[in-house]
Amino acid sequence: MKKKTEKKSQSQPRLAYKTPKGPITICSFTKNNKHKTLTSFLKMAGEGEVIACHTLEVWSEKIKAANESKKLIVIDFTAIWCPPCRFIAPVFVDMAKKFLNVVFFKIDVDELQSVAKEFKVEAMPTFLFMREGEVVDRVVGARKEEIHQTLMKHGGLVSSA
Repeated sequence: MKKKTEKKSQSQPRLAYKTPKGPITICSFTKNNKHKTLTSFLKMAGEGEVIACHTLEVWSEKIKAANESKKLIVIDFTAIWCPPCRFIAPVFVDMAKKFLNVVFFKIDVDELQSVAKEFKVEAMPTFLFMREGEVVDRVVGARKEEIHQTLMKHGGLVSSA
């Protein structure tokens, strides 16, 4: 009796999560890097970009990896309906590109209410500065200069690139 073998899919294995607008792939694995774990991916991800978290599971994994990196962490607590949040969003992205030794997160307070509550966020936007799990500072409002000064105060280094 011949053993039936299933034909392997040509698509790459991937790590994805569901959103209201459909699944989003956050990591794909090829044959050459199939042994990479989510944690190692998270440690590599984020340099020069803002990491958006839409589920508690993703938030927990990414903040754990960021805390383990011992880098300064900045979390932008935002909301889609908030005009100052929309104003400061591209500025925050530019800061992420310039401060490569800092991990930048974006949390929608309507999607992750429990995280906003945990950090006592009462107004948007709120920018929380953390190092190794401890809150070291906070800026409330779309205050570009104050966010920049707070980054510099806590060891953010502007990239020369």
